Amino acid sequence: MNWEKLYRLQNELDTFIETNQNIKKQDVFEKKYLALLVELGELANETRCFKFWSNKPRSERETILEEYVDGVHFLLSLGITKGHYFSGNVSRNNVEDETTLFLNVYTACQQFFQHPTSVNYSHLWETYLHLGQALGFSEVDVHRAYLEKNEVNFVRQDEGY
Repeated sequence: MNWEKLYRLQNELDTFIETNQNIKKQDVFEKKYLALLVELGELANETRCFKFWSNKPRSERETILEEYVDGVHFLLSLGITKGHYFSGNVSRNNVEDETTLFLNVYTACQQFFQHPTSVNYSHLWETYLHLGQALGFSEVDVHRAYLEKNEVNFVRQDEGY
């Protein structure tokens, strides 16, 4: 994954939003954190992995990927806000149960929120990338989808989203 490029693009988007909204990075850490949790919930909802009571199929792969990439945007942004940058490679995920993986990400989110250290940030990324692996997303898929969604986000800001 070209992490440097993703952080650069996210920083450009964050700066654009902060300028347009007249806010500072440190003023919105909690809001970005909550946004990440909401995006994670939206992602889980699209996979339907926890809906044992329903026979309705999961959403299309591209819809799930778009929701996953929304989380990537907030993970990058949270790192930028706290001065943390993930650049590691992640080992292959051994857990296959999507519900367990979602819960692992929620736990890592909470740990990072309570203690926003570099170690906790890296752990959060690793758990999120494990989830992406289980959902069948390659680095190429995520990178492509991020670039596409980043453009959409700039357009939305221009249009008063």
